[in-house]
Amino acid sequence: MNRSKRSRQKTAGRKMLVLIGAMLLFAARGISQQMSNHHVDAGSDSMSTNPEIIQDWAREHLAKSPRHREWVKVKNGNREVNSFIVYPEVNKKATAVVVIHEIFGMSDWVQELTDELAEAGYIAIAPDLLSGMGPKGGGSSELDSNSVRQAINNLPPDQITADLNAVADYVSKLPAANAKVAVAGFCWGGSQSFRFATNRPTLKAAFVFYGTAPTTKDNAIDKPALGRIGAPVYGFYAENDMRVDATVPPTTEAMKELGKKYDPVTYGGAGHGFMRAGEPDASEPKPSVAKGDEAVDKKAADDYQKALVAYKANRKARDDAWARWKEILKKL
Repeated sequence: MNRSKRSRQKTAGRKMLVLIGAMLLFAARGISQQMSNHHVDAGSDSMSTNPEIIQDWAREHLAKSPRHREWVKVKNGNREVNSFIVYPEVNKKATAVVVIHEIFGMSDWVQELTDELAEAGYIAIAPDLLSGMGPKGGGSSELDSNSVRQAINNLPPDQITADLNAVADYVSKLPAANAKVAVAGFCWGGSQSFRFATNRPTLKAAFVFYGTAPTTKDNAIDKPALGRIGAPVYGFYAENDMRVDATVPPTTEAMKELGKKYDPVTYGGAGHGFMRAGEPDASEPKPSVAKGDEAVDKKAADDYQKALVAYKANRKARDDAWARWKEILKKL
């Protein structure tokens, strides 16, 4: 090989190294900028394929939030509970609310609702109670629709309590917190909110959204457990949800007998899960396109009307429940 050819190859090699270096530097700067952004949702469920975890409208709403939010790992013995926390933009120390997710696990909607609580002026923290339960040691994001329910049903009750206590302890000691802690839960999380009130008497309030009170093995209201409650319990229920509604009268009777404050409200026309189904950005039903078959078109039109009525009822229930919730929180 002559000297001229070797020189050209060396020059080309140097140019290639410079190009690769520039590309690596650009990538590194992008990562650095992303990591320095306090809105980075590292550890979130962004990679999940579970449609009950992913709600694009909730994610889009959250992306527009100006509030500081982050993921933190809260220690509970040997466990780390991955928790999503959002801070309010206020000029004084704030009350904290621990948000307990639905049976679907840590979803986009739970994170969006946590941000809504912060918008109202509260430090809100939502723990992924499935942390470490995924096949690779992760949480909700590693589980599909079926396995997430199974994993939640298999959670040891004592572990749930310990995780929630660790999160409540963590958030109560933050410099921006005023040491007051309330709990709120939805569906499965609503039942866990009621149960947590029996295990942490220092809570300022428990907000139970379409969840049930603790029961004994024979499905009777667990009065000894309710006797340990030190906080007022506020219930938010849907009219069209008899599975849960049937438990409200005996719970009311037991709480009254024990001298505990229990204030249940049932929202007319709403269905189970109305806080999520009634979100303003959730999909409103759309009328069907006529197919030319009279019977098929009539059924589609009837189904649309039923879905529209349910959507409007859920929307109203959600708005009314939010107004009530925020009014109670102001008085804590």
